Amino acid sequence: MEAKELSHFNEEGRSRMVDVGDKEDTARIAIAEGEIVMRPETLRLINEGKISKGDVLAVAQVAGIMAAKQTSQIIPMCHPLMLTSVDLNFKINEEAHKIIIKSKVKTIGRTGVEMEALTAVAIAGLTIYDMCKAVDRGMTIKAIRLIEKAGGKSGHYLNQNHSG
Repeated sequence: MEAKELSHFNEEGRSRMVDVGDKEDTARIAIAEGEIVMRPETLRLINEGKISKGDVLAVAQVAGIMAAKQTSQIIPMCHPLMLTSVDLNFKINEEAHKIIIKSKVKTIGRTGVEMEALTAVAIAGLTIYDMCKAVDRGMTIKAIRLIEKAGGKSGHYLNQNHSG
C-alpha cells in the first residue's frame, strides 16, 4: 500500500484546514459504530426505564445527532457541513451486557462525514455514561470505529475488521 501524505500541514509544518474549494459536490455517507459495556444490572435498569435521569437511549440519540451537527466546533480541522441526515440506533446485547451504538450520517458536499459519524457515536456513548454513572461508574466505551464510507475522490471504504 502506498503511503499517503498528510494534508493538514502547510509548508512550514503547521496545522491547517484543507482547502476543499476545488472539489466537486458529491453525495457522502459514513457509518460508524461503538459500544458501551456495563454491569448487567445497569442494562436492566435502562431497559426497564428506571434510570432516574430519564429515557437513556432517547437522550443519547438526540445528543448524538446534536454532536454530529457540531463536529466542526470541537474537532479543529473539520469543515462545517450541512448534513442532510443523521440517524443513530442502539442494539442491546444482553449476553455481553453492552449497547452497540451505530450512526449513519449523510451530506452532499466537498468533504466526507466520517468525523461526524464517529463523533455521534462517541457522544451518544458519553451520554449513556453520564445518565447511568450514578449506578455504574465502571462502564467502558470502546471500539469506536468507521464501518463504511462512500462518496468523494477516495470512493468506497468498508472496514474489513468489522465483525457485524
